[in-house]
Amino acid sequence: MGLLQLLTLLICPLMMLFCMKGMFGHNKHHHSHTSKDLDDRVKSLELENGKLRKEIDTLSTIERKES
Repeated sequence: MGLLQLLTLLICPLMMLFCMKGMFGHNKHHHSHTSKDLDDRVKSLELENGKLRKEIDTLSTIERKES
């Protein structure tokens, strides 16, 4: 077996290990970033929900007075 063939056989598994490590490391970082984004989005939606409930209550009160 020549040196070139041996290097080719060794490079393939090493490249696969580096690719897998990079892929798993990226997902872990991305997951924590996404979690923070989701928390921010939930807080924003809760605030918007509260504003909409107040607006509905106000409109309901106005409608009752007009009836």
